[in-house]
Amino acid sequence: MGKITGIISIPLGHLLSFIYGIIANYGITIIIFTAIVRLCLFPLYISQTKSTVKMQAVQPKIKEIQRKYANDKETLNIKMMELYKEEKFNPMKGCLPLLIQLPIIWGLFGLLRNPMKYISGDGMLTAIHESFLWIPDLSQPDPWILPILAGISTFFSFIISQAQTQSVAADNPMGSSMKMMKYFFPIMIIWMGKAMPAGLTLYWFFGTTIQVVLSQILNVWKKKYTAKMEED
Repeated sequence: MGKITGIISIPLGHLLSFIYGIIANYGITIIIFTAIVRLCLFPLYISQTKSTVKMQAVQPKIKEIQRKYANDKETLNIKMMELYKEEKFNPMKGCLPLLIQLPIIWGLFGLLRNPMKYISGDGMLTAIHESFLWIPDLSQPDPWILPILAGISTFFSFIISQAQTQSVAADNPMGSSMKMMKYFFPIMIIWMGKAMPAGLTLYWFFGTTIQVVLSQILNVWKKKYTAKMEED
C-alpha cells in the first residue's frame, strides 16, 4: 500500500511544491491545490451524474422486471441484461468515478499527512510549519474551529448527495443506514480533524466545500440533461 501511495503522492507533491514556489504561502497553496484537484475530478462527477439520471430513467422498467420474474432468478438476470443492452446502460459505470477517486484521495491524504516524505527541498520543510489565519502551525492540529468547519461542510455534502440519489434509492434497504451516516460521518470528521495536521483538515474542508458548489452546478446541469433525455 505504501508503494501505491508513493506513486500517487510524489507527483501530487511536485504540484504542491510548484504552487508554493509561486504563492509562497502554505495555507493558500493547499487551497489552490485542492481546487485544482477537484476541478480535475469534475468530469468524473459529470459521468456519475449521467449514470444516476440514466438509472432513474430505467428504474420503472427494472422494477417491472423484478416484479414479473421475482420467482425465477435465472430469467430475471437474463431480462435485466437484455434491458441494460437495450437501454445502453452500464450499472457499474456509476461506481467508476468512485473507484478512480479512491487512490487519488488516498495519495492526497498520504501527501498532506506527511509532506516531507514525498516532497524534497528545504523550503517545504519550513513551509509546512507556517501559520495561516488563526492557526499558528499548519503541521499541528487545530483543536476546534477548522475541524468543526470540516464537519459542517461534510454534513452539507451528504445532504446534497442524498438529494441527488433519493429517487433511485427510495426502495434501497440501505437508505436508513445512509441517513445515519449523514450525522455519524461529519462527527467522525470533527473527531479526526482534532488529531490530524491542520493542513490536512484545511484540505478536507475546502475540498468538501468545493464539492458542495460543484454539486449545485451539477444539479442545474442534471435537470437540463434529464429534460433532454425525456425529449429524446
